[in-house]
Amino acid sequence: MLNLKRKILIMGLPGTGKTTLAELLVPKLKAVWFNADAIRTEISKDLGFSEEDRLEHARRMGKLCEFSSKYGAFSVADFVCPTKEARELFNADFVIWVNRIEEGRFKDTNKMFEKPENYDVELTSGTPEQWLKQVMDVLKPEMWDNKAPTALLIGRYQPFHVGHKTLVEESIKRTGQCCLALRDVGGIDDSNPYSFDKVEAEIHAACPEFGNKIMVVELPNITDVFYGRGVGYNIEQLELSKELQEVSATKIRKGEIDQKGNKINTGGHNPFTGEGTAIK
Repeated sequence: MLNLKRKILIMGLPGTGKTTLAELLVPKLKAVWFNADAIRTEISKDLGFSEEDRLEHARRMGKLCEFSSKYGAFSVADFVCPTKEARELFNADFVIWVNRIEEGRFKDTNKMFEKPENYDVELTSGTPEQWLKQVMDVLKPEMWDNKAPTALLIGRYQPFHVGHKTLVEESIKRTGQCCLALRDVGGIDDSNPYSFDKVEAEIHAACPEFGNKIMVVELPNITDVFYGRGVGYNIEQLELSKELQEVSATKIRKGEIDQKGNKINTGGHNPFTGEGTAIK
């Protein structure tokens, strides 16, 4: 089972080492990082440090992380998040409490700060490297491993649909992780209208549960595959059910069905974007 705890909060009083930990954790997870000071400078210039503004700041930080984690990425936010209500608004999947000092440098924050009742890791001592190990031992993130056995799926995915997703799922079951290689065909004709960036975004939107067990790469327009003797590859056609075999990218492009195989109206319903209306 993949670890879906991807929205991570590093909380604690000012000066405890939250940002120091984030600087180590973010590259380890290949995460998107939202530092409170940076967000206040660039996005939340309108907010002060009243209790009301702190709650709004927590809500905004939570939404930023939520948008980033939606497609399978880890997101990390480091900020005080001083009250139970603020932490509820942020709504983390995984909470790290850096609890190394009794008081911070701001009296108003010290007065407002409420010790959390629920957290996944509490850091009270040690070096930053030891903090990182402690967090990783508890989080146990599922990470892409270039040296691990990997399935390769080559295709156009114009567009990506439920049949393709089933192939990805079966590939991960068999090997542990899957590399989807997209042929560079976007725009060459009417059968290939979608760019690599659009198809890549659709794949991640459709497969958040696979997290870092999938990688999407761009290939030239591969039309032939040859291999020599004894190369060690297992080349196999994965069989789909009759129902899934009838899900056609051509029918999707024509607006006859959606990417889950549902018949649709002329609104062109896309289950991954929510556009249009499916006919049940």
